[in-house]
Amino acid sequence: MHAANPARDRSDWALLFLRISGSLLLLAVHGLPKLLNMQAELTLIEDPLGLGPSVTLCLAIFAEVLCPLLIILGPFTRLATLPILAVLLVSLVLVHPEWSLGEGQFAWLLAILFTTLLIGGPGRIAFGKRLPF
Repeated sequence: MHAANPARDRSDWALLFLRISGSLLLLAVHGLPKLLNMQAELTLIEDPLGLGPSVTLCLAIFAEVLCPLLIILGPFTRLATLPILAVLLVSLVLVHPEWSLGEGQFAWLLAILFTTLLIGGPGRIAFGKRLPF
């Protein structure tokens, strides 16, 4: 049996809080509105990579709905951050390059949050077997 490590326990709880709060925020603000209003979103979504609105919307929904759910559960946290970070990068660099830091602050904060999870992983409080990615 391992001795209790309060600092590690706090870190695990902090990573759990970051995983859940960040993922729920992304789901509520971006993911679920796209999923629940797909027809309307098809007419609004930008297509900076020229993939077509349907493919672009499906990729955005994958990154903003499925990936946050995986992050909340924990076993694929690091892997699930990559599509989210890709969508944020495309948004900041290709879709909204004119944004000031203030205008893009939500995207930058999400990028910081999900990069932290990419680096830190899920912590020990996660469903399923802990995987190296």
